[in-house]
Amino acid sequence: MAKTASVPLPEKAPPSYEDALSELERLVAAMEGGQLPLDKLLDNYRRGAELLNLCRARLEAVEVQVKVLEDGQLKPWTAS
Repeated sequence: MAKTASVPLPEKAPPSYEDALSELERLVAAMEGGQLPLDKLLDNYRRGAELLNLCRARLEAVEVQVKVLEDGQLKPWTAS
């Protein structure tokens, strides 16, 4: 029987800041509704923490770029 090579799945691109924030708002609203089973509540909390970290990182990157621009040093911005 021949072995099949495992092909890694392509990584899903991270959502934009706006998409992440929108999803985070939906998760919070669902959690605040108080109708989720415990396992789903925990899953939503974990996903919310991931989205929060992504949003914070994007905001920090933009803040750094603004500081660079304010110092008169125009440098290309790269999203993290």
